[in-house]
Amino acid sequence: MLLYQAALPLSTRTLNFTARLIRAHRKAIRSRWRAIDPGQQALLTLAYMHQGHTYDQLAPGFGISRATAARRVHETIDLLSAQAPKLRAGLRKARRLGRSFVILDGILIRTDRPDYQVKHRSRGMNLQAVADADGNLLWISGAIRGSIHDTAAARIWQLPRLLREHGLFALGDKGYQGLDHDLVVTPYKGKGKPEYQKAHNRLHARLRGPGERMFAELKKWRILRKLRCDPHRATHIARAIATLNHQERQSR
Repeated sequence: MLLYQAALPLSTRTLNFTARLIRAHRKAIRSRWRAIDPGQQALLTLAYMHQGHTYDQLAPGFGISRATAARRVHETIDLLSAQAPKLRAGLRKARRLGRSFVILDGILIRTDRPDYQVKHRSRGMNLQAVADADGNLLWISGAIRGSIHDTAAARIWQLPRLLREHGLFALGDKGYQGLDHDLVVTPYKGKGKPEYQKAHNRLHARLRGPGERMFAELKKWRILRKLRCDPHRATHIARAIATLNHQERQSR
């Protein structure tokens, strides 16, 4: 077997943050010994999530078995997931900062197991995400069946009601048309639109720009390109990435 070194395009802050969580967890459960130290476990998890490597690819480089690699990665993902922002807290933060709107989008995580999502012609899980006007991720939902449309998914997570409670409205793409005209603003569809509709769409796209860039950042985590694990792990993985994405933005 050949081994090689590789670089991760992530900050030291993110690695140290993850290692601190692992160290605190080990202290809490009074774990005396593990095959790898907290720093190595953090690096193992970041490589798994950002590069999308399999356990079989990663384990030899850390001198551990495939089963040990899987256990350590799952443990770290659960610790990171617990740190992810909650929806109400994210909306309160946006309101506290004087924002009048948030940016709403849906993300499909492809998987080799259920469920069939017609729009993308692939099996996957649906995630809903909310960012503020500056492109900071405020919340990411749990994973639900990919066949569920974005409007239905937003209702499942009670987004219209919570937006109203916090005095906010959202900018969504065309997939959210019909959700709530007063709370979710979407672009106009169709060709040959009058000038006022074209102006509306241009302004809408400009205001959504920071959020679109943030959602693109999330998709740089290659594990989201296709999950090859239990789909029920998708929620923990997505929320762990939300936590790591926050650390990366803080390091800039």
